[in-house]
Amino acid sequence: MNPFAAFAAAASGVGHRHVLTPRRRRSRIGAGGLLAAAACLVSATMLAAGSQRITTASLIEDMTDLAGLAEFPNPAYTCKQFSSYDRKSKSPTEDWFANADAGHFLRKEQRAGREEFVMVDTAGPGALVRIWSANPAGTVRVYLDGAEEPVIEAAMPDLLGGKFPGLPRPIAGEYSKGWNLYLPIPYARSCKVTSDKGGFYYHVNYRTYPQGTSVKTFDRGDLQTLASRLERLAAQLEKPRSVTAADGQVTPFEIVVGAGDQLRHTFYGPAAITRIVLRAQAADVEAALRGLVVKVTFDGQETIASPLGDFFGSAPGINPYASLPLGMTEDGEMYCHWVAPFQDSAVIELTNHSGQDVTLSGEITVSDYRWTESSMHLHAKWRVEFDVPTRPMQDWNYLTVQGRGVFVGVAFAIDNPVKDWWGEGDEKIYVDGEVFPSHFGTGTEDYFGYAWCWPGLFTHAYHAQSRCDGPNNYGRTSVNRFHILDRIPFMRDFKFDMELWHWNETCKVNMAVVAYWYARPGATDRFKAIRAEDTELRPMPVYVVPRVAGAIEGEGMRIVRVTGTVEPQGWDGVSGGSHLWWHAGMKPGDVLTVAFPAPKQGQYRVMGHFLRARDYGVHQLAINGQKTGDPIDFYNPTVQPSKEIDLGVYTLKEGENEFSVTIVGANDKAEKAYMFGLDYLLLKPVSP
Repeated sequence: MNPFAAFAAAASGVGHRHVLTPRRRRSRIGAGGLLAAAACLVSATMLAAGSQRITTASLIEDMTDLAGLAEFPNPAYTCKQFSSYDRKSKSPTEDWFANADAGHFLRKEQRAGREEFVMVDTAGPGALVRIWSANPAGTVRVYLDGAEEPVIEAAMPDLLGGKFPGLPRPIAGEYSKGWNLYLPIPYARSCKVTSDKGGFYYHVNYRTYPQGTSVKTFDRGDLQTLASRLERLAAQLEKPRSVTAADGQVTPFEIVVGAGDQLRHTFYGPAAITRIVLRAQAADVEAALRGLVVKVTFDGQETIASPLGDFFGSAPGINPYASLPLGMTEDGEMYCHWVAPFQDSAVIELTNHSGQDVTLSGEITVSDYRWTESSMHLHAKWRVEFDVPTRPMQDWNYLTVQGRGVFVGVAFAIDNPVKDWWGEGDEKIYVDGEVFPSHFGTGTEDYFGYAWCWPGLFTHAYHAQSRCDGPNNYGRTSVNRFHILDRIPFMRDFKFDMELWHWNETCKVNMAVVAYWYARPGATDRFKAIRAEDTELRPMPVYVVPRVAGAIEGEGMRIVRVTGTVEPQGWDGVSGGSHLWWHAGMKPGDVLTVAFPAPKQGQYRVMGHFLRARDYGVHQLAINGQKTGDPIDFYNPTVQPSKEIDLGVYTLKEGENEFSVTIVGANDKAEKAYMFGLDYLLLKPVSP
């Protein structure tokens, strides 16, 4: 009998007939022999891991080892983060939401006649497991075990951008303006990482092992010695769905969950659910995936409770992406590769709050599993909050756990009613009673591996932005990040807060998160039971682009000449929904010149509307080479539009005229990035 027939037998709805269509029962094993062998191999691998020496090769295996996530690490280690967070943030009562997060380092050093900015300085044994930056700069150098010569010396954009020999995409690469390197770099005694240029944003995640752990320090030759393994790793990360933890008994199923119904099925252990493939059919699939709630009770403890779609890492609806543990395809298929072991039983329960019948079809793989004192249950819990005001700023909790376990990721969804950026807030992760977080980030998008509030979709084995409705950051956005190599073990407790730091001070947002972690039996969390009303999908109003009558939009002007980078950037508080943003690679004396039209020759009063921010500069403006007055300081602690500024009266020719911006300097309080944002110019004819 197909075991999922029990779903129909357990239905609690009245007046609904539950249809279960038998499908071909397919097994990839023969008489249990290969299954037992595979299970023994999985268990042996995990038991042996604790006795192995830590090497670059062993850490590379960690990068795709989903089965290993379910075993508490042996040897135990901590995982922490160095970052460029604003050092003004001292405590919840002292500049806790300070936001000047670039250019902060441990110190500056003089070495070989050059100045080096120290990002990392830590004692071993340990391993670097991730480096991220929004704007990598200079030459990065990695010094191990006190050596005077770096084991890695490379242009930072090359190393993090997938251009360093032996470290191609997606081991390294730029994704929606975020630069990520996932190369494990082990060290026996110490590690220092520097760059010879400052001013950039960075995260560096690293493991620290107990003293006495045997670690083989990374060697320059490792990239050549392990070249074939790194090539295979790149191929695995490029197609992460091909990486599965174990083989097992594959059971196809098809069930109908009626509106208001509840279905339940029990698996018996010891075993592990190692793979799920699922499709959902309904009149409104997006509402169905939010309204159909899945709960799983392992060995008598409910550890999974989430809307079905959210559990698969993106919401609402089907938003294609592919990661190692979870993914969705363009044609509506969802997959789960989390390894979920249990000792005695696993009870899966589905409750349909969507108000419509939902048909689920797919297959589930269950493998033998030897439960040990290190084995952990998979946890995945969801919470939602509606109409959250953006002020006062707050730390919005993703997860709080008591017990022993390993944190492995989050999937986050937000409804944003404006185009303004919603994710300026930093992650703050506290482990085992920490008073100050050992992970203190630089922005929500930075935590999720991209940067600059970029709305472009991307997918990677470890992180994705699978939905961003737009324009810009308006509407529904869904992002995720899975901690595989950079998983975070905890012995007693774990807390993950994300600042709600929105550019718009007066709007309200809806937020939902699924946190994923493993824990030993008995661990507790603070998630509340999911109510039917929690699964409501609230409609997003149609976006109306704000426009000033007669405005010549900055983002539409022709670029005549420029040093650095100039491009449109969305922001809801300006005309046209975007402004012309000048940034990157700029210094005092650099000039941006754009062309703007006049309908006919004559005298015009020229009005200008601009943006101000903490990293904007002091600029001299000019029209057709004539200065508009004294230089203007565009510094402001937060991103805000200026008032409309009277730039004076000028004789303009019919057709194109020139508006130029020259960098003079920056406010003493400003980050010295010298940026500039032009929203629009407005021409008002002046009578002779």
